[in-house]
Amino acid sequence: MPQEFDAIVVGAGFAGLYALYRLRERGHTVRVLEAASDIGGTWFHNRYPGARCDIESLQYSYSFSGEVEQEWDWTERYAGQPEILRYIHHVADRFDLRRDIRLNAQAVAAVFDEARHKWRIETGDGEAYSAAFCIMATGCLSVPLDPAIPGLGEFAGDIYRTVDWPHDGVDFTGRRAGIVGTGSSAIQAIPIVAEAAGELTVFQRTANYVIPAHNRPLDEAERADWKRHYPARRAAARRTRNNALMDHNTRPGADMPPGEREAVLEARWQLGGLTFSYGFPDQATDRRVNEAAADFVRRKIAGRVGDPETARKLMPRDHPLGSKRLCVDTEYFEAFNRPNVRLVDLREEALVAVEAAGVRTERTLYPLDALILATGFDAMTGALSRIDPKGRGGRSLREKWRVRPSTLLGLAVAGFPNLFLVTGPGSPSVLSNMVTSAEQNIDWIAACLDYLRANGVVEIEARAEAEDAWFEEVAAASARTLLPEGDSWYVGANVPDKPRVYMPYLGGVPAYLDACEKAAADGYNAFALTPADPAVAAE
Repeated sequence: MPQEFDAIVVGAGFAGLYALYRLRERGHTVRVLEAASDIGGTWFHNRYPGARCDIESLQYSYSFSGEVEQEWDWTERYAGQPEILRYIHHVADRFDLRRDIRLNAQAVAAVFDEARHKWRIETGDGEAYSAAFCIMATGCLSVPLDPAIPGLGEFAGDIYRTVDWPHDGVDFTGRRAGIVGTGSSAIQAIPIVAEAAGELTVFQRTANYVIPAHNRPLDEAERADWKRHYPARRAAARRTRNNALMDHNTRPGADMPPGEREAVLEARWQLGGLTFSYGFPDQATDRRVNEAAADFVRRKIAGRVGDPETARKLMPRDHPLGSKRLCVDTEYFEAFNRPNVRLVDLREEALVAVEAAGVRTERTLYPLDALILATGFDAMTGALSRIDPKGRGGRSLREKWRVRPSTLLGLAVAGFPNLFLVTGPGSPSVLSNMVTSAEQNIDWIAACLDYLRANGVVEIEARAEAEDAWFEEVAAASARTLLPEGDSWYVGANVPDKPRVYMPYLGGVPAYLDACEKAAADGYNAFALTPADPAVAAE
């Protein structure tokens, strides 16, 4: 017989832990199912060298507890993976969350029982759980892609993946290492691996726009200032496009003389980090402004990389700035000035196969002792498609999303009663501060459950017409920008046969929050509500 709870939460990362805290606080019985051997989600798995957040740590943190804000001291502007994971453990221990979490419990099936108005969730080890509500806190970047490289299994050396790096680390001293991919994970790992390896060969398919982090230690005065002003700054962040304070400039770049525009870009470059995305409010919509920013980055690459030919290969030219994830680095481009690092541009010499001795391209064989795969994720929909919840009438979510990844507010899906998503497709999610955006989603879900309980409602389901309308709103918001033009994971371009749809909501966090608040204030009219059957309740 399945174990009975009010709610099942899938995933014990930032979102899942907060869902447990908030729902348990509201009087619900909750069980969290976590596939890994410990909590932390992204920050448990991604232990590769150099892994760190790209939102400043003072903001990439929970806002729900003033006590935690006051007692935790971040050590760096951009915290590294070990520190973030320690923080997650601190929060879990402080609020005694572990007692309601089951580890090594990968959800493999979720089926809605229409007669009982409940979800049945099964794990890989044969356990079953039943709950009125199922909350998917499975993460936007949690399902890694295994690259379809011929001969990968023939490699005689060691293969590592950035997404499940060995917990005891890897010693590359004197070894011939190769890394496939130049996305965010690789950009963080390459400088550190290069310092240790005898040789490092970087296999690049797409050059990326990369902005320096200018990471640094945080001093006591800066931490104290944030602690004094946390409530006001959190409130101000929620009024920005990405739920983070990044000095969002309000003057359009199209109105500026070239010299003044250059000065703004230089100031942003010196400040470092994702603030570069917000140099101009029209940077994502005006092609001339976007190209000015892109050209600025290319000129910076030319100034940081000594060899002109290598610099040329590292310069992105085939997509607008921001249409792929803007990356934040520490000495990434400088790593290519090292004599032991070489860049292989797979646009100029295609990768043919992996052989026992190394990687073969159209031109030559690159001998390797170790190969690192930093080849990305099935983003935003991958984890849910893998579980493949079955909704009303046995409908498959995976099959529905093969057509298009539509949701209502990124929170619910028509045909799937009592199923809630956290930072799902159709929400700002990956374009925002994920921690506080997840908190907002969960607060909305918790308030919704309060409403259902108070009004004797046993089912809530997104109306198909409301879901369609929100999907069109998400599409219209992206169409007003240049950002869907890149072959990015934002549009599913890295996954064969995935529908090409820009998945995050580009209308900005304030507009999204307004839409969420309106949905609740309207009495959840965009949802179909099923009242409890008195006869069933009496049984």
